[in-house]
Amino acid sequence: MMLLEGKTVLVTGASAGIGRGAAIGAARHGADVAINYSRDVAGAESAVREIEALGRRAVAIQGDVADPETAKAFVQGAVDAFGKVDVFVNNAGICPFHAFLDMPVETFERTMRVNLHGAYFMVQAAANQMVKQGHGGAIVAVSSISALVGGEYQTHYTPTKAGLHSLMQSTAIALGKYGIRCNSVLPGTILTDINKDDLADDAKRQYMESRVPLGRLGAPDDLVGPIMFLASDLAAYVTGASLLVDGGMFVNLQ
Repeated sequence: MMLLEGKTVLVTGASAGIGRGAAIGAARHGADVAINYSRDVAGAESAVREIEALGRRAVAIQGDVADPETAKAFVQGAVDAFGKVDVFVNNAGICPFHAFLDMPVETFERTMRVNLHGAYFMVQAAANQMVKQGHGGAIVAVSSISALVGGEYQTHYTPTKAGLHSLMQSTAIALGKYGIRCNSVLPGTILTDINKDDLADDAKRQYMESRVPLGRLGAPDDLVGPIMFLASDLAAYVTGASLLVDGGMFVNLQ
C-alpha cells in the first residue's frame, strides 16, 4: 500500500539514522523527497541515490538547522525542485552527553539552537508554504521518550525534546484551521550515531535492553512505519498526538 503516493516529503537531518530511514521510507511509499543535512555529504548523496533507485525524485539541501535562514532555504529549495510541500518531518537533533554541574554554556546553547530553535523555524517555514498552497499537510516531529523522563547526562537535551512535543501540541491548534496536522513520535533508545558512544559500554547496553519488554533496542527503521502513518491520510483525524515508539520501555517501571 502506497501511503504517500504523489506527495512531496521534506526531512531534516536525513543523511543518517532516523531521518535517513524516514526519507527512504517515504520514497518507498511513493513520495518525492527533499532531505536536509549539515555535514555528512557522503551520507546525503547515498540517501539520494537510494531514493532515486526506488524510482522517486530526490534532492539534498545542505544547511545548519540552528540558523533560521536554513529553514527558508530548505523549504524554498524543495518547492523549486518539486513544486510543493505536503509533509514535513522534523528530525534533526544532537545530544552531546555531559554532566549537569559543569555543563558548558556553548554545549547547552548549541543543543537548544539545533533541537528546539531549529525545529521551531523549520516547522514555521514548512507551515507557511502549506498555508500558501491551500491544501493542508502533515507535520511530524521526532521528539523522544526523553520528553517524558529525565536523564542524568541529558539535562540540556530532555528540555528540547519536551519542547518539541509541546510545539506539536500548540501548532496542532494554530494550524488546524488550515488542514495541517501536527504530531510527534517519541522514540525510546534507538541505535544511531547520537548514542553509539554511550552504548559502546556492553554493561550499559545490556541494562538498557533489559528494560525493554520487547527485548531489544530500537533501530531507525522501527520509526518508519509510525512516521508514515502520521504523515498519511490513514491519520486524517489525528493531530496534536504523540506516539511512543520504545518497545514498551516507558511503561516498564516496576
